[in-house]
Amino acid sequence: MAASFASYAFDAMDFMLLALALPLIIKEWNLTLADAGLLGTAGMIGVGLSSVVIGWYSDNYGRRKALIISLLVFGLFTAAAALARGWTDMLILRFVAGLGLGGVWGVAAAFINETWPKHLRGRVISFVLSAWPIGFGIAAVLAHSIMPNWGWRVLFLCGGGAIITVIYILFFVPESQVWAEEEKKSAGNATKQRASVAEIFSGELGRKTILGTIAASCALVGYWGTNTWLPTYLVQERGLDASHMTTFIIMLNVGMFIGYQIFGFLADKIGRRTSLLICFTGATIMLPIYASIHDNNVLFWMGPLLAIFFAYAGPFGSYFPELYPARVRGTGAGFCFNVGRGISAFAPFVLGQIGTRYGLATGIGLCAIGFLGAGLTMLFLPETRNALTSVADSVNGSEAAQQS
Repeated sequence: MAASFASYAFDAMDFMLLALALPLIIKEWNLTLADAGLLGTAGMIGVGLSSVVIGWYSDNYGRRKALIISLLVFGLFTAAAALARGWTDMLILRFVAGLGLGGVWGVAAAFINETWPKHLRGRVISFVLSAWPIGFGIAAVLAHSIMPNWGWRVLFLCGGGAIITVIYILFFVPESQVWAEEEKKSAGNATKQRASVAEIFSGELGRKTILGTIAASCALVGYWGTNTWLPTYLVQERGLDASHMTTFIIMLNVGMFIGYQIFGFLADKIGRRTSLLICFTGATIMLPIYASIHDNNVLFWMGPLLAIFFAYAGPFGSYFPELYPARVRGTGAGFCFNVGRGISAFAPFVLGQIGTRYGLATGIGLCAIGFLGAGLTMLFLPETRNALTSVADSVNGSEAAQQS
């Protein structure tokens, strides 16, 4: 749990560094909003690809190794962004960093699913994934301290801090016992085949994979469309300086952290799917309200209320792994969420175009459509809290019988 929490905090921090640095990067390189949006898009495309690669690797070679590789890739290449000579360099570096950033979510979700009892999984995975607003808040604090004095390049160097978590994992984190047992049982099978991406599209799993990916894509379009441009919106359209902007971002992430705990509790008590439906309904209602506020004092206090409903990744973290057996759990859960991230890659670019023509407030308000789409898609997916966790129970029961 500690390793997954720290990994996801650094994952979130590295994502947020670009959003916080964009106002200064736009000014230094004289970029249009659309060009700046493509920097976010490049990272999200890398994230989408990594869900397949890292998910497959974690199912075949272990959760622990996959987590280490993800951290090394995004930590090193985020730090390397400090050396970017221009827009093209940054585009390439963000894409490669995205290849690591996308791997953490699915591996962490599978890890927690395989190490905690089912009646606590919702709360534990939501706690782990609540490291996201913690990472965002740390990024905002770093930006507040570093950018006014040393500029955006030094800010990106902080991304290399992910190496600290790699050291912790190497010395203190064992492999998932569920994965290890699966590997041990299949080791003596002469006809053993490695888990493949094709398996999550076979039979009933295929339907769940497609609908889960659509739901995640819609939610992530709404979230990343808002999140990428919110710092720029606060500076350009609400007249905040960089210092006050980071304070607003910190408050937003306080609300998101609280939201993760609320919806993690609800996921265990009333079901994963039901908690997600409540989350998406709240975001659909709150986003247009937030975007229409002109008083900065009201905007400051409405931020945390809005961000409570940005905690959908917590229930997703307990929901998606329960859709799949252990053999393809990392691939399936990672595919749904991170391919959703990849599909949402063009949201920053599209919102940049809308912002250029109609203003960023309009674009942010329109992001509510994404959350509405996610909620509607979830209506066609099953609840997993009781029905699908019994799959894990039956697997564990058969393993216990074999051991006896």
